[in-house]
Amino acid sequence: MFRRWTPPPWIVLIVGVLAVSTASLFIRYAQQEAPSPSIAAYRLTLATMILAPWFWKHRADWRAFSRNTWSWALLSGALLALHFLSWITSLEFTTVASSVVLVTTTPLWVALFSFFLLGERLSRPLLLGLTVAFAGGVLMALGDMGSPPPLAGPTHILGLPAVLVGDLLALVGAWAAAGYLMVGRHLRKRMPFPVYLFVVYGTAAVLSWTFVGLRDLPWKGFSPSTYLWLVLLGLVPQLIGHSSFNWALRHLPTTAVAAHLLGEPVGSTLLALVFLGEKPPALSLTGAVLVLIGLVRIAQHLETE
Repeated sequence: MFRRWTPPPWIVLIVGVLAVSTASLFIRYAQQEAPSPSIAAYRLTLATMILAPWFWKHRADWRAFSRNTWSWALLSGALLALHFLSWITSLEFTTVASSVVLVTTTPLWVALFSFFLLGERLSRPLLLGLTVAFAGGVLMALGDMGSPPPLAGPTHILGLPAVLVGDLLALVGAWAAAGYLMVGRHLRKRMPFPVYLFVVYGTAAVLSWTFVGLRDLPWKGFSPSTYLWLVLLGLVPQLIGHSSFNWALRHLPTTAVAAHLLGEPVGSTLLALVFLGEKPPALSLTGAVLVLIGLVRIAQHLETE
C-alpha cells in the first residue's frame, strides 16, 4: 500500500557532511585527556556495537561470501583504521583547518591512484586541478611551520616542526581514505549494506585496539565529559556521517562521494573558530582555499569521465 521512501543521495550526502564536520571538535575536546589512538578505537567500537543488531538480522548473508570478498572487506577495514589513527593524531599537532583540508584531499589521491594503479589518463584540466591543489598544500605547510602545536606537547618531532608532522599525518589519512573509498565502491556491489558496515567498522576497531595495546596507551579512567565526547564521536560523525557516505557509494560514483567531502573543512573550521577560538594563519587559509579550488576542479573533471 505504501511505498518505501528512499532519500535522494544528495540529501544523504549533505547530512553526512554536516555530521562529519563535528568530528574535529569532539576529538579536540577528548584529546584533553584521552590519547588519539584510544579515541579512534572508541569511535569505531561504539559504531560497531550500535550496528550489531542490524547486522544480526542479516547474518545469513555473510556465509555466502567468497574468500576474495572477505579479503577486500578486511583491507577496507585496515585502511579505515589507518585513516582514523593518522588523522586523529594529526589534530594534536596542527590546526583544525589544515588537518581537515588535507585529510579531505581524497579526490586528488583518487585521481593519482587511478593513474598509477589503473593506468587512467591524466588530462590537461585534471593536471591543472592537481597543480593548484599542490600549490595550496605547499602554502599551507609554509604557513603552519611558524605556528605552535594547538595542544601542549613537543614543538619538534624527529627534527621536524610538530605542526608539519601533523600536516603529514593528515595526508596519510587522506591516502588511506582514498583507498578505503575505492575498495568500498568495489565491495558495496557484493555485500549488503549492514554487513558491509559491521565488518569494515569492526575490523577497523579491532586493529585500532591492537595498536592501543601494543603502545600500552591509556584507554580507561577518563572523566565523564571525555566519555561524553567519545560517545558523541561514535554516534554523530561516525555512525551518521560515515554511514551516509557508505550508503551513497551504492548510488553514486566514488569521486562524487569524495567531492562532497569538501564541505567538511568549511564546517570544521567554523566550529573550531567559534568553540576553540582557533584562527589559522593567513597563509595557511590562502593555501586551503587553493586546495579546495583545485579539488573542486578535479572532482568536476572526474565526474565527466
